[in-house]
Amino acid sequence: MTAAPSQITILIPDPDEMMFVTGDNEANIDRLEREFSVKIVSRGAELRISGDAQAVARVGDLVGAMRTLSGRDQSLRKPALERLIGDAKEAPVVAPAEMRDIVATTVRGKRIAPQSENQRRYIDAIRKYDLVFAKGPAGTGKSYLAVAMGVAALRDRKVSRLILTRPAVEAGERLGFLPGDLQEKIDPYLRPLYDALYELMPPERFARAQERGEIEVAPLAYMRGRTLNEAFIILDEAQNTTPQQMKMFLTRLGFGSQAVVTGDVTQIDLAGDRSGMVLAREILDGVEGIAMVDFDDRDVVRHELVARIVRAYDRFEKGGAQK
Repeated sequence: MTAAPSQITILIPDPDEMMFVTGDNEANIDRLEREFSVKIVSRGAELRISGDAQAVARVGDLVGAMRTLSGRDQSLRKPALERLIGDAKEAPVVAPAEMRDIVATTVRGKRIAPQSENQRRYIDAIRKYDLVFAKGPAGTGKSYLAVAMGVAALRDRKVSRLILTRPAVEAGERLGFLPGDLQEKIDPYLRPLYDALYELMPPERFARAQERGEIEVAPLAYMRGRTLNEAFIILDEAQNTTPQQMKMFLTRLGFGSQAVVTGDVTQIDLAGDRSGMVLAREILDGVEGIAMVDFDDRDVVRHELVARIVRAYDRFEKGGAQK
């Protein structure tokens, strides 16, 4: 049974907020009309939405969420709109105060905040637990948000060191064939971590922190034999650890430290060995003081094609598993 036609009028007196909601050349309005089969008219400070009553209610909630987020960014990025639309098609959209929780600010003044429910849960878990495992596809903010939280913890003196590490596992190329000495061979594996740090810290501050030993970016092998006290430790690309490496890393935790372990178990580059991250999640599931957060394609915050690519690969792999 089709719901009766309905119309609502939303008053948006702030011209910048109205522009944020409607998009350039009303691109956001066009998208919402196509997705929800409604009619949206923008006139001055009014936004009139008409159509099926349920669809109108959903779009009204969606516009409310967009308005709430408008103060955070200069323009509504397509991935954010994709997530809001996807959520609105499944359930009424809400934009709770937690979604506006500012985690950090980049050197260019952009404020970093969770952009999905899973990202909010992830940030909450990092705040509450000493060990957090984050599993999900590329582009969901696993590493970036962890680095942002680590920088904030170091800035607020909650820890004395920020340590970022990854396993140096080849993805189709051999370390021996790369140019330079050992450090130069390893640097490409660590580059994504440096990129995140450069966005969140001015170069001179980052350089000083490295000189004082407050920030360390190193391959996982460099962690062996150490006890890491009062540190915020991030193990990135953890799907490429062996079970022995993962156990070694987890037993490095010292007093006043916390660790975040991130990885995408669909991109394991190990030759023969089982992923240490997959095994650790099985072994540690339900252990007090440890949180597990899972991301999916709806949390992707890169180019909108990334989410589509992730979904396409998921469909293909599930289809192959059924044959």
